[in-house]
Amino acid sequence: MAKMEHHARVIVERTAEQATAAAANLFKTIVCEAVGQRHRAHVALAGGTTPHALYQKLAADATSGEVPWREVEVFFGDERDVPQDHVESNYHMAQRVLLDHVPIDPSRVHPMPADAQDMQAAAEQYEATIRKAVPAEGGHVPRFDLVLLGMGGDGHTASLFPNTDALKEHHRLVYAGFVPVLGRNRMTFTYPLINAARNVMFLVTGGDKAEAVLGVLGDSDEIRKQLPAAAVKPTNGCLIMVLDSAAARLTGIAPAGA
Repeated sequence: MAKMEHHARVIVERTAEQATAAAANLFKTIVCEAVGQRHRAHVALAGGTTPHALYQKLAADATSGEVPWREVEVFFGDERDVPQDHVESNYHMAQRVLLDHVPIDPSRVHPMPADAQDMQAAAEQYEATIRKAVPAEGGHVPRFDLVLLGMGGDGHTASLFPNTDALKEHHRLVYAGFVPVLGRNRMTFTYPLINAARNVMFLVTGGDKAEAVLGVLGDSDEIRKQLPAAAVKPTNGCLIMVLDSAAARLTGIAPAGA
């Protein structure tokens, strides 16, 4: 077993359900701390299948009042080039599963305009929206309290896919471009924006992600260079990776309580 480079706080739970519950608890803690300290929590949500269960859990717990949703401002880390009411839209999924079930001010929910005819201009518009709403606090890059991410079996995160121009962007905070492996356009946060966050949390479940997880957490620089998720390294924040045992099976990290 290769030695592991723990750049992240790694939490391994036995099942996907337990990993989801752990992520939900961390979400609540981070949001409550942000509201307590700064009177507002700025959060970027992820799309895809894994966060779906997390959003269901947060929606089910909404009646407890643990999360001060009225003080939460929501953005999205990436989006597909579809209308906001499309079944494939990350925003539509989050709205249907989570946002429609919590007492959040609709004016504080900011979907990505990824179906715009001019996606480059739309990306610039979204960056301007972020800069207006999210304080930079001492730097020139806005600092989200939490950026929630997933990870694909190829090591992509948000819409930062291997061998795409988005990986080379060091100035723009939001990027729109063509993803050849998908054959379509995507809009995404870039590394400068993600890595400026106070907290970045990956939620990764399933055995099909195990090799990518090992690559991200392992000590092979050559492998890490091929995995976009490995370049997520908050400059002055906390990186958390929540895994189920299937996703962590190659790392040798035992589940909590084992």
